[in-house]
Amino acid sequence: MDPVSARLANLSPSATMAMNQAGKDLKAKGIDVINLSVGEPDFNTPDHIKNAGKKAIDDNYSFYPPAPGFPELREAVTIKFKRENNLDFTPEQIVISAGAKNSLANVILSLINKDDEVIVPSPYWVTYAELVKLAEGKNVIVRGVIENDFKITPEQIEKAITPKTKALLLCSPSNPTGSVYSKSELEGIAKVIEKYPGIFVITDEIYEHINFVGKHESIGQFNSIKDRVVIVNGVSKAYAMTGWRIGYIAAPLWLAKACTKLQGQILTGPTTNAQKAAVTALTGDQSCVKEMLVAFKRRKELIMSLLKDVPNIQVSEPEGAFYVFPRIDGYFGKSFKGQKITSSTDLCLYLLNEGHIATVPGEAFGEPTCLRISFAISDDKITEAIKRLKTALKALT
Repeated sequence: MDPVSARLANLSPSATMAMNQAGKDLKAKGIDVINLSVGEPDFNTPDHIKNAGKKAIDDNYSFYPPAPGFPELREAVTIKFKRENNLDFTPEQIVISAGAKNSLANVILSLINKDDEVIVPSPYWVTYAELVKLAEGKNVIVRGVIENDFKITPEQIEKAITPKTKALLLCSPSNPTGSVYSKSELEGIAKVIEKYPGIFVITDEIYEHINFVGKHESIGQFNSIKDRVVIVNGVSKAYAMTGWRIGYIAAPLWLAKACTKLQGQILTGPTTNAQKAAVTALTGDQSCVKEMLVAFKRRKELIMSLLKDVPNIQVSEPEGAFYVFPRIDGYFGKSFKGQKITSSTDLCLYLLNEGHIATVPGEAFGEPTCLRISFAISDDKITEAIKRLKTALKALT
């Protein structure tokens, strides 16, 4: 056995990245694979943002950045929060990192001690539970059900709270389900949290702008708990900037300072020209965000209409993000050429190898009866992918 550290040995690889790579490997062999596994818009970064990144290179933004990010970007983030969310932060409360995943890691490693409990609603994004494990905390999984669009209730949260509870991890709009918490639902959760002054809320709002039901609502808006809320966001999804790797947090000042200290030792700071591009993304023309939202909404309606014709699945309609999370356990126990399907992992591998579509098994998200399908691809590819899905499922006996 390799002498890798116990903390790393205890860490699971990213299932989304693994399925994305498996699809690429098949594609490299000449097989036409449609990739529905990765959460990445298929749009190019808008030109005005790319030009800002190019200009930053020409202007010699090639030296070490400040650990918490450039002051002008931190200021731009505070302006964004005031303009779009009516939330007040100072630049000192903002920390810029190499993507929202890096931001989440900073927060969890800065906040969670050994054996602290973190309430994680399920289905959850694959990285949440792994980061809690990395911090030597304990995941307390609270399961949402498809009948409630996978959203958990205040009553479920209160039941899960113990003297060791340190944080609640929320995601709205949700990856992997596309569920969106309303203001009244978040208010109910806030009323529970306000009774427990030692509990913090980490809210992942990276899909904020991909919202099909109206105004985004943040749990950070409630005065009774706002000093215990950490908001995680970034430019990857809204501005088609996944590869630029810019995320950010808004946090209580003491926690922002802690994250800066951690980042200073691990990262130094995120890439300079990407930071300058992010300033333009947040402060420049926002029409690109609206145009992409129109496309995502159309694709959501398309995939939902197509999935209605797929037998033996159950799917709730996403209100945000760009995923559907159908329940597919009706196919468990079926076979293809002697290969028996006993889990969503088995089904995903079958769909990849026989249907030539890459999806992600629900086990990775804490819900083994489902699988995640991304519709962040063209209309034509969505149509062909669901045709392949239907054909492959029909071949199971």
